[in-house]
Amino acid sequence: MFQTGLKQMKAALISLGSKSSEMTLEAMRKYFDAVDSINIKSMEVTLGSKGLSILYDSKPLQKYDCVYAKGSFRYAPLLRSITTSLYGNTYMPIKPNTFTIAHDKLLTHLALQYYKIPMPNTYVLSTIGAAKKILKDLKYPIILKFPHGTQGKGVMFADSFAAASSMLDAIETLKQPFLIQEYIETEGSDIRAIVVGDKVVAAMKRKAAGEEKRANIHAGGKGEPLILDAHAKKIAVDTAKSIGAEICAVDILETAKGPSVIEANISPGLQGITSVTKIDVTDKIAKYLYEKTKEFSEKGKTTETSRMFTDLGVGKAGKSDTEQQIVTNLDFRSERILLPKIITKLAKFDEKEDVVIKARKGKVSVEKY
Repeated sequence: MFQTGLKQMKAALISLGSKSSEMTLEAMRKYFDAVDSINIKSMEVTLGSKGLSILYDSKPLQKYDCVYAKGSFRYAPLLRSITTSLYGNTYMPIKPNTFTIAHDKLLTHLALQYYKIPMPNTYVLSTIGAAKKILKDLKYPIILKFPHGTQGKGVMFADSFAAASSMLDAIETLKQPFLIQEYIETEGSDIRAIVVGDKVVAAMKRKAAGEEKRANIHAGGKGEPLILDAHAKKIAVDTAKSIGAEICAVDILETAKGPSVIEANISPGLQGITSVTKIDVTDKIAKYLYEKTKEFSEKGKTTETSRMFTDLGVGKAGKSDTEQQIVTNLDFRSERILLPKIITKLAKFDEKEDVVIKARKGKVSVEKY
């Protein structure tokens, strides 16, 4: 069967419906033929011996060409389950295991360390007693962190051994794991970079408000536009790759030794950086999603066509002079027909050669002149 037109591209944005998600949704609708907004709170995953199924509003999830999933750390297990089910059949900019890594500061720092990305010295301790021994040898101030938390939540600042000890006593009652991290003096400022693919599409320098140590915009910080140098851009892109995310915010400290990464966020707020930089970040995200979805779709077509040739006994393209045929749809680009790559290999055409093209209703042939 032949299709007389471009394939309809359908995408879904799975999120908690934040303002940033609404902005991204509107941008995606400029590129995709259809975009659905899916609230993760209305989703469920059913596991059984017969397989895994995803339900939305108690109905099976539709088939999408692209699924961009995001949400807070509370939904990390659900997001990982959903994307694991879809992975390989649908284009997604964030790998399934990334939802576990990126929503856990310990796992994030382990990924950064593995890929040799610069970061502050970080201590992972199993008991309060062991932590207090470490505190005696540290230079103050220091940072204490809970593994989970966003927008600066779960981050504490201690300027002395006594202050840190009191915090540890409070942490002990919560019975939660924690991290102790070297504090790098930056006068309450940091850098946020938005990575899309292999590029930093926007960056800003954030300055904490008043006595606040966190520079997050949500914590009252102020931002100003910034253009990163090539080294800092590479570190930001490498950070996103280290956790398996094609779309990601990376927080960086400027130190005497160079950029130092403190966090990676796969569900960042976009209003602040859009307002500060005047860059339409959501448009860049949406355009990237569309282009990567097309690539993913074309790759799928090539794989399927290769299978068809194998079934027909053709083997590798170019090995046979016998006329072969396949059944496929047409790929129209600006009213031009693009042939599958495997067909052009079989025909062994050279772009410098003249060809004779014959056409009538329902039939087209191309031969060397």
